[in-house]
Amino acid sequence: MKYQGSPAFTHSQNDKVGVLVTNLGTPDAPKKSELKRYLKEFLSDPRVVEVPRLLWWMILNLVILNIRPKRSAKAYETVWTERGSPLMYHTQDQANALRDHLKQQYGENIVVEFAMRYGSPSVDSAVDSMLQQGVRKLLVLPLYPQYCASTTGSTFDAIAQSFRKRRWIPELRFVTHYHDNADYIKAVADKIKVHWEQHGRADKLIFSYHGIPKRYLLNGDPYHCECHKTSRLIAAELGLTDNEHFTSFQSRFGREEWLKPYTDHSLKAFPEQGVKSVQIVCPGFAADCLETIEEIGEENRDYFLEAGGERYEYIAALNADEAHIQALSKLLESHLQGWATTPENTALRNELAKAKGAKN
Repeated sequence: MKYQGSPAFTHSQNDKVGVLVTNLGTPDAPKKSELKRYLKEFLSDPRVVEVPRLLWWMILNLVILNIRPKRSAKAYETVWTERGSPLMYHTQDQANALRDHLKQQYGENIVVEFAMRYGSPSVDSAVDSMLQQGVRKLLVLPLYPQYCASTTGSTFDAIAQSFRKRRWIPELRFVTHYHDNADYIKAVADKIKVHWEQHGRADKLIFSYHGIPKRYLLNGDPYHCECHKTSRLIAAELGLTDNEHFTSFQSRFGREEWLKPYTDHSLKAFPEQGVKSVQIVCPGFAADCLETIEEIGEENRDYFLEAGGERYEYIAALNADEAHIQALSKLLESHLQGWATTPENTALRNELAKAKGAKN
């Protein structure tokens, strides 16, 4: 195997610290062809769908990719903006804000980029760009508060795959979760409080998380437990009793049992139980996307109102809110402890390299 070098490398280049924030991904346009390409990459990941490969290849390529792209494209059309996909521009805004914040402490010796696990910009292209800029210590933050093999674990796979072909590998740190981080919990709770100040409280506050198949939990995935811990901590920060909040899981796919209770089924049942008004927040999503804007903001709203509900409000994700950026910055700074760039050693390295005949 031929390993990649770094064409832009020079011995005089200052060593830098890199921070790579990642999220799931999005198609490049709300078109059937783009959705087919995106969904093929996403659903081909064995971390996402844990089914025997040959069987799943047939289901994916012969059935799903011939049906779902058109339907998904229509859904994406409803959330697309002049800036493109919400997940894309929110993640970009987050990276830009984090870069501005961290440069106040680290100056020009820190590089902050963002990547998507599926689609573009790819993890591989982001890693390549950062190494070209002199990154020799890399901290990766997947923007998934709760660990799940399908998301956080898959991101690590992409990082490892990128490094696998490279001659030079930087020091690596990887944030696996921050579901109980005090600053993150407070940021979510404070956003809910602001919503209450503006709109009042509802009968029940719903914490809705993306679902996974139940067998992933039975096989040892901690996601379910971390979601419930996040809910408990936010509820405690808000001073809620057990009857005033509820945790559920959304976005099922396929026929097997997923984590319960299901968000849509719960919302349909609430009115008969006397719950006429709900406010719903998604603490597992760092940025608003199709699943929060369309599925939670619209589709599940209709379920609740059609079942007899009277008031339904979605509380937006933290996105690039200042409190969120502050929380993520503090999280990153805690993981960057002990890492510092040393330009003076770089100068010495350059002198020694030239003495040995190096051209750059």
